[in-house]
Amino acid sequence: MKQTDLFLKTKKQALKDDTSLNSQLLYRAGYIDKTMAGAYALLPLGLQLHNNICNIIRKEINLLNAQELKLNILTPKENWVKTDRWDNFDALFRFKSSYGSSFALGATHEEIITPLAKDFIKSYKDLPFALYQIQTKLRDEARPKGGMLRLREFTMKDLYSFHENRQDLDKYYEKVKKAYLKIFKQLKLKVYAVEASGETFSNLSHEFLTPLEIGEDEILVCEKDETHFCKKSDHGEIQTCPVCKSNIKKIKVAELAHIFKLETKFSKAFDVNYLDKQGKQNLVYMGCYGIGISRIIGILAEKFADDKGLSFPNSVAPFSIHLVPLYTKEAKVNKKIQDQILKIYDKLVKSNISVLYDNREVSNSIKLVESDLIGIPYRIVISEKTLENNSFEFKERNKKTAKIIPLKNFNEKLIK
Repeated sequence: MKQTDLFLKTKKQALKDDTSLNSQLLYRAGYIDKTMAGAYALLPLGLQLHNNICNIIRKEINLLNAQELKLNILTPKENWVKTDRWDNFDALFRFKSSYGSSFALGATHEEIITPLAKDFIKSYKDLPFALYQIQTKLRDEARPKGGMLRLREFTMKDLYSFHENRQDLDKYYEKVKKAYLKIFKQLKLKVYAVEASGETFSNLSHEFLTPLEIGEDEILVCEKDETHFCKKSDHGEIQTCPVCKSNIKKIKVAELAHIFKLETKFSKAFDVNYLDKQGKQNLVYMGCYGIGISRIIGILAEKFADDKGLSFPNSVAPFSIHLVPLYTKEAKVNKKIQDQILKIYDKLVKSNISVLYDNREVSNSIKLVESDLIGIPYRIVISEKTLENNSFEFKERNKKTAKIIPLKNFNEKLIK
């Protein structure tokens, strides 16, 4: 894409009422716009980043034999009353229509997916199955903070599975855990899968946490080998590792995902049963598996930023290459630079490599500064200097120095 065609204006000024690094950089780089506290609009760069994350998630969740759907955001009061969460879900947006009916905005979707599944399930032959969605969620957070990390309006992938018994649920739960680890590896995020605490489901749930200085949680891990011991810090302090007796260290972390063994909590509320092989009615066992996509955007922005701006992994970045010509005051030289840059641009496009070509009439310094701010993984520069050597400058965003590579050696495979 040519940069003049992209809906993008970077900003020098930071948000006045938002101190988090992730939202400041995403705003200044043109990925998001702040609508109000706890709600950000995704601009084209931000939406492409969001969609690339979703594509990684979809690929792995589809391999779990789960099917995608999209449920309503507008949900009826009576479903929440059945699960006793109409009055007990603090962050639930509740309202009454002009015609007297009461509704809630979808903060989570157990109350919708469970009665939907009930219409499908008749006997053991209908089980197991799994459904998921990538959907907007709305929660009435009292104090949204941390930029994209804690929002009132956000995107989540939520997967729901339905089983004959606890054993089958346990097997699927373990498969989801492995799939999540694969997802976060592709996102270049170090992750700890930690048994959750202080939750309704207690030992029936796990949180997926990544090290982050502004994270709201702390975990305790073994200094020598983190696989020996890893617990939420609110489990209490263990002074030494119970396995190897090494010291324990504290790590600040942020939540990426949370998974639950719901067991029969919601199937009981909606009377979701199946007939087993003996003709006996049994409650269906359920699991719920969430990933916070909006949170991941904020966490990636925090973890991969430097003093120049953003620096996204190629697996999720809105473009793989930023193609930047650096012009001079001489028209003949500029014509050669443009001819060379267009040849490279055409080759990249034909090779299906996502490329942003900075064809704007702005200074060279602005091009380079804004390129660093936007955080595209790789930058190719053609300038008077590279023309002299019949070469191009290739720089990885997360490295300090660039490489000068002969044009004859140009190969789209250098994009990792």
